[in-house]
Order: sequence, then structure tokens, then C-alpha cells
Amino acid sequence: MAIRLDQLNTSHFRLKYEKISKLQHSTNPRRPSLCINAVSLSAKELVQSGTVRSVFAKDALSVINNEEFTLLDIRPVWEREKAFVSGSLHVPLFVKDDDNGPITLLKKWVHFGYIGLWTGQKFTTFNPDFLLQVEKLVSDKEVKLLVACGEGLRSLTAISRLYEGGYKNLGWLAGGFNRAEDEHFPSVEGNEKLQYATIGGASYYFLQVLFLLKAVDKKS
Repeated sequence: MAIRLDQLNTSHFRLKYEKISKLQHSTNPRRPSLCINAVSLSAKELVQSGTVRSVFAKDALSVINNEEFTLLDIRPVWEREKAFVSGSLHVPLFVKDDDNGPITLLKKWVHFGYIGLWTGQKFTTFNPDFLLQVEKLVSDKEVKLLVACGEGLRSLTAISRLYEGGYKNLGWLAGGFNRAEDEHFPSVEGNEKLQYATIGGASYYFLQVLFLLKAVDKKS
């Protein structure tokens, strides 16, 4: 996923708030300054303080079944289509950026050359309706939500937005689905393994070669 480092670094956001805000409004006035507010509360601080519970993949099923947490998958649609946990809710934090302005097109080409070709990840932007879409699915803000993504980074950003929006009973899937083993989430739908759903592009084919070599090694 194309996430800029400054979208995950709260202190960097605060220092550059005015500059970025003015730039966004002057270059693209129809878009709200989403990335400014995305991490106004530090998700890292929320997790470290215990305000948001850190849950490892091996413990997720127990937390869901025994402590009434609801799994909220915030990955983009194309990752979820590959594999998802049965019964989980889905609201993407990032959506495909369909802006075809000259600056955005240049960014897309750079992204493709450095990231997209290797990982298969699309150039994205924040989902402006993320919180509203969550509220439609979960109107009761006292509900316990276990927020998950592929690597555990995007879900931290989602947690900040959810916490600001009034959801206080939050859990974070530490390390994301990439750290999960098959037995951690036994009920998965889709054509790929849950832990490999974020992999695409050239790296996907390298992964298939590794699987093939591993299978050949076992037979020999």
C-alpha cells in the first residue's frame, strides 16, 4: 500500500500542518485535508498506554469468540477479494486514487516504478467516507472492534480515526494478517492464503516459485 511516512508519523504531521493544509487547498480544493487529521491522535501512544489493546494473530480467535470483539478488516477491496476471515466486517481505509491530474499521474508513474511493479499495490488515497461507512455497519460505538490490515500499519491509522470518531473499545491486530498462521483463522474465504493476500506484482510470482521449490524439496 502506498502510504507516505508522514501519514504515519504524528509529530511530523503536527510540524507541517499549516504548510500541507495550504498546499492541498491550493492544488486540489475539492479534496478535504484527510491526511492531516488521520493521525492527530497517536495510535502508537494509544496502544502503548493500553487504551487500545494489542492482540497477536494467535490470540485473535479467542478474543473474537470469548470477549465479543468484532473483526474489522480495513484493507482495500483488491486485497480482501484474495482472502478474508469469514464473518469479518469490511470498510477500506484506502481506496484507489482515480484522480488523473498531471501531478497525480506523475506520482502514479513513480509509484508504479518503485512500488507497484514489485508489490502490485495500487496508488491509493484515503477513503473520505471511512468513518461514515463504519458507523453504518456499527452504529453502537461501545462495540468492541478488532481492527486489522495486512501488515499492522494501516490499521494503526484507522484506529486513530475511529478513536477520534468515538469508538473507544478498540483492539489492534499486531503485525496484521501477514503474521497469521493457517490455524489462527481457520475459517477463511478466497483463493489465496490470508497471510499472502497483500502480495502482488512481481513478488507474487517469486513467492509461487518459492512454494514450488519447497514442494520439490519435500518430495526429494
